[in-house]
Amino acid sequence: MPSDPRTAHPQPPLQTPHQPMPGTEQAMTPKPDHGEESYKGSGRLAGKAALITGGDSGIGRAVALAFAREGADVLISYLDEHDDAKESAEWVSKAGRKAVLVPGDVSQEDHCNTLVNRAMQEFGRLDILVNNAAFQATHESIQEISAEEWDHTFRTNIYAHFYLAKAALRHMKPGASIIGTSSVNAKTPSPSLLAYATTKGAIANFTAGLAQLVGKQGIRVNCVGPGPVWTPLIPSTMPPEAVESFGKNVPLGRPAQPVELVAPYVMLASDEASYISGAYIPVTGGRPTL
Repeated sequence: MPSDPRTAHPQPPLQTPHQPMPGTEQAMTPKPDHGEESYKGSGRLAGKAALITGGDSGIGRAVALAFAREGADVLISYLDEHDDAKESAEWVSKAGRKAVLVPGDVSQEDHCNTLVNRAMQEFGRLDILVNNAAFQATHESIQEISAEEWDHTFRTNIYAHFYLAKAALRHMKPGASIIGTSSVNAKTPSPSLLAYATTKGAIANFTAGLAQLVGKQGIRVNCVGPGPVWTPLIPSTMPPEAVESFGKNVPLGRPAQPVELVAPYVMLASDEASYISGAYIPVTGGRPTL
């Protein structure tokens, strides 16, 4: 019997303690579902090696777990959420794949170069790059956004895509895949997330342009556009009333759990998507994208 997508996972109201940025999985109620008990792999990424930024929690952890169960080794890049990152690595290891943890700030080009070099040292190859790490903050006025915060948001959310793609493409072979995490905000921006939404639009455009640039190398570039997803970013960056009703305004009436995002990432990373490049794939619970 098919499950009802409206009730398959927790629905608002969602009451979880506010957290300081960037937030942790441990303090969330309900705890996000990354597919720990439900995701079953089938060897679709066997023998591949992946680098995932923001792999400590949320979508990044779910993708790391799924990639491992599909047969890939995974380098997990994260800022400084050591406990969450360790848990992600444990799930990768339980799947029988190699997990490598590398903390640091992807807004810095030197660190992005270090991540790619480390992946090559550990795996001897790099087949999949998932640019997923992001920063966001909620503001009701543009006057509340400092130039420093604007710059930090761009450096974390879009400069890192450029830095990592540039470094990875030096090593990637035909058949490799680059996948970015954009957002529904790329198409229908939330005014209270002005800086974040602007970078997510840039990611979609970067994806479309880079796909055309590297197609001749046999490398594909795509991005996923999530709607509301229950991750530590939410209670650490939004006011309590927004957290409580988070996801209520989409047609399915609730936020996605991270596990519900992994299908397009796995598909785009696999050889099954050999003719998909330059795509923006929305996963929004029915919220339209223009």
